[in-house]
Amino acid sequence: MKISVGSKNPTKMNAVEEVFPTDSIVTISASSSVSAQPFSDEETKEGAINRAMECVKKNPDAIGIGLEGGVMYVDDQLYLCNWGALVDQEKNIYTASGARIPLPEEINAQLTKGHELGDVMDGFAMKQEVRKNEGAIGIFTNELITRKEMFTHVVKLLRGQWEFNNRF
Repeated sequence: MKISVGSKNPTKMNAVEEVFPTDSIVTISASSSVSAQPFSDEETKEGAINRAMECVKKNPDAIGIGLEGGVMYVDDQLYLCNWGALVDQEKNIYTASGARIPLPEEINAQLTKGHELGDVMDGFAMKQEVRKNEGAIGIFTNELITRKEMFTHVVKLLRGQWEFNNRF
């Protein structure tokens, strides 16, 4: 079984490596074809599906996995969200979402001005490459949950659905 991951981001690649055999994984830079900063569940999910579909298109003998982080509103509160998609060789699409956490108003203000969460988090946390390390979830949970763990959970949900539907 070959796995193609639609990102070179280490947190996403490492999440997939936690769930699938590492000797079967290839990574590509796949486009989400959505906004650089997705602002809804729908857009974030679409980005994950687009990445997974591009993986299968470029590697037809592989299962494609796309992972996308975004934000979404519940009433007037902005939340962090993430989505994953797995596309198999028959073009069946499996999707899953993971943990959500409210984001502070100052983050919301920066995102609505057009900034990306990763860039905002670098300034907020006074760190570099937060998106490639602990992620916003890691900052706001004091690293009790990291971005890799969040995406690992999503990848487990994807693999579980795929295996369940292919058990016979």
